[in-house]
Amino acid sequence: MADLFCGTGTLGLEALSEGAAKCCFAERDRKVVHRLKRNIQTLGLEDRCEMWHGDVQVRLASWLAGLDAPIDVAFVDPPYALVRRWDWRRAEQTIFAPLAEHLAGDGLVVLRLPKRVDCPRTLGRLRIYRHREYGDMKLELFRRAESE
Repeated sequence: MADLFCGTGTLGLEALSEGAAKCCFAERDRKVVHRLKRNIQTLGLEDRCEMWHGDVQVRLASWLAGLDAPIDVAFVDPPYALVRRWDWRRAEQTIFAPLAEHLAGDGLVVLRLPKRVDCPRTLGRLRIYRHREYGDMKLELFRRAESE
C-alpha cells in the first residue's frame, strides 16, 4: 500500500496495524518525515515500511518504478491548500497515471478532498466508483476502468 502526502502517517500506520503487509509513505516536509520515522520506530514497524521523501508530483513515478509488487491500496491525501489549486491535468499525469500503472488488478485509490473541491470523474485509467462525504471532507474512491 501507499500513503501519499502522508504527514505523520496516520492512515498507513493504521492500515499496518490492521494487517497490511507493507506501506510506502511519501512526504515532502522534513520535520514531518522525522516525526513519521519516530512513529514507525516506536511501533516497531521499520521492516514493513518504506519512506519516500520529496515532492510527490515530481518523484512518484520513479518511486513506484522501484517497487517489486503492485499496490493494492493507495491513499492520496494532499494538503487542502495544495489540492484547492491543483491543475488536475498535471495531477493526472504525475500522480494518478503512475498509480494506475502500478495498481493491482483489483486495487483502489482513495483520494481525500475538501467537500467543496470537485475532481474529474476519470483521471487517466482511473474512474470514480464510489463517493463518500464526512463533515467538511469527501472521499473519492477510484479503480482502474477495466477492473469493473
